[in-house]
Amino acid sequence: MKRYSGMILGGIGLVAVLLGMSSIYTVSETQQALVLQFGEPIRPVTEPGLHFKLPVQNIAYLDKRVLYLNLPEEEIITQDRKRLIVDAFARWRIVDPLRFYQSLTNQTIARLRLQPILASNVRQVLGERDFAAVLSGERADMMVQIRNGMNAETPDFGIEFVDVRIRRADLPPENSLAIYQRMQQERFQEASEFRAVGERISLEIRSAADRDATIIVAEATRESEIMRGEGEAERARVFADAFGRDPDFFAFYRSMKAYEVALRGDNTTIVLSPNSEFFRYFGDDTP
Repeated sequence: MKRYSGMILGGIGLVAVLLGMSSIYTVSETQQALVLQFGEPIRPVTEPGLHFKLPVQNIAYLDKRVLYLNLPEEEIITQDRKRLIVDAFARWRIVDPLRFYQSLTNQTIARLRLQPILASNVRQVLGERDFAAVLSGERADMMVQIRNGMNAETPDFGIEFVDVRIRRADLPPENSLAIYQRMQQERFQEASEFRAVGERISLEIRSAADRDATIIVAEATRESEIMRGEGEAERARVFADAFGRDPDFFAFYRSMKAYEVALRGDNTTIVLSPNSEFFRYFGDDTP
């Protein structure tokens, strides 16, 4: 009997230990829990630490941190009928575990239901703006509108959207290529216009320079001719004055200059009559 009593007491103790262990659970700082009884939520637990529950109850753990919701690339039509490929994401968190579990159950289902809401709000807000506004500083206001719109559509989900961001908003590849080609043609046209203006200015500068050079050369030629004429006149006057003072000496001087020019070099030969006027100063010692 004692042996059977010990076994019974041991079994009871083991069951008590197992029941005690199944009644204890812990919640980390990054989690919040929901106590379930037969699949129905009973109460939320948001404080971290050691907690107790009934053995028949289960625990569903939910993330307490900020979660990400990625949106696949969406094609948006802006107000000015421009097509845009938009890549966006949202950050959200669970603020009411009980409502979240009742409406969305878990994060996987939550992402499936929240992605269409995010896409709808992105299309609505960006579709009300033109292409230039989407790429300008107004994008921050658009993201605030998208966030507020999503919070307005999900009040019963027990979640809160913290932020919405647009990673990229680009034109489709075919549109980008067409715009690039158009921009390239515009740059070529501008370059051609600049070249034409440069050529015109260059021709004007060259024409002005040629005109100024012609005027300068003409004035210089005129002044040189005037100076040359004045020099010739002065020379003629000096010669005339010298001839007037001593005609014989002037004739002698002119003959000496003629000899210098005619008898230049070592092998100059001149055949003239001895009585030629050219040699008058060679044989006559009287002027």
